Parts: sequence; structure tokens; C-alpha cells
Amino acid sequence: MIAYVDGKLAYKDPTQAILDVNGIGYEVRISLATYAKLPADGEKAKLYTYQHIKEDGQALYGFLDPNEKALFMQLISVSGIGPGTGIVMVSSMSVGEIRQAIVSEDVRSIQSIKGVGPKTAQRVVLELKDKLRKDELLAKAGIDTVPLAKAHNTNRSEALAALVTLGFARAAAEKTLDQIQHKHGNDLSVEELIKFALKSH
Repeated sequence: MIAYVDGKLAYKDPTQAILDVNGIGYEVRISLATYAKLPADGEKAKLYTYQHIKEDGQALYGFLDPNEKALFMQLISVSGIGPGTGIVMVSSMSVGEIRQAIVSEDVRSIQSIKGVGPKTAQRVVLELKDKLRKDELLAKAGIDTVPLAKAHNTNRSEALAALVTLGFARAAAEKTLDQIQHKHGNDLSVEELIKFALKSH
């Protein structure tokens, strides 16, 4: 997986940026928040990326702020939210606003985002409120959650993608990974997560 792209900004518009890395142009889909903070064309930029691979192609999604990427990863872990909807969500509201809406169980605010129906909004609150509350408590205690969350989320999402490719149903794979991380902790590598998942079936 491509974790970040660091190069010269060749092009930008509100939905995508092209970064030139040693003569190779990486087309990255971006949020409005990232677009607003990007430097001028020709300047150096670093985007933290998520690589989405599906049957008919692949896409890179990029964020200037690792916190935005961490939230995006949490949003797309919810059933019914793909990267396209995830990027619309982090474009419609700031990271702080989305986190606040989820923690305070404000389903209406989340539902107001284009493409997010009432059931999906309820699922977002139900599945993420405890994780985000825990992150907030850790942040108040002075513990930085993003690097941990980034590694944990990236390993988990990579393992999940691999399991789906191997023929697992997405929901079943997510449940299995939850059980593995509950039992063995969040520090497992991608390989360990996949091995445990394969042994459990």
C-alpha cells in the first residue's frame, strides 16, 4: 500500500491533485479541506494516502493532515461507506465537526451529508462513537492517538482488503478481525492478522 506521496504539486482542483514524484505523476483524490491547504503549483507537498483497489481499477485518496486520513479510515470501516462517500463526508464537514457529531450522537448532522442516508448515519454513530470517545480521552491525557491509530488502521484495512480478495465476505472479515484484535491486541502486523483470520475459519 502507498502510505504517502511526497513530491512537487503539478496540478490541483477541488477534487484531485497530481503530485510529480521523480517524473511520475500520482493522481490523488482529495477532500476540500486538503485542497484549501495545498500550496501553489510547482511547490513541494506531501499527502498521506489510502490506496483503494477494486475489480475495475484503483484510486489513491490523499490528505495533508494525518488526522483527516485517520478519520477517513474510520468512516470507511463502517459498512455502507466507501471511499467516495468518505471523501464527500470529510469535504462536507471538518474533522472536528464530524468527530463532535459522532461523539454527541448527532445523527441528523451526519445524515445531512450528500449520499448518507438515515440508516448509514445511525451506523456511523453506533460503530464509531466509542472509538472516538476513547481517542478523545487519550488525547486529553496527552497521548497522541494518530500514529497508533494510523498504524493500527492501516494494518487492519490492509488485512481486511486481503481477506476480501481471498474470498471472505466483508462483514465476516471485519467481525473476525475485531475478535482477533480484542484477543491479541492492536499491535499485530498485517501478516499476523491474516494468519489468525485464516486459522479461525
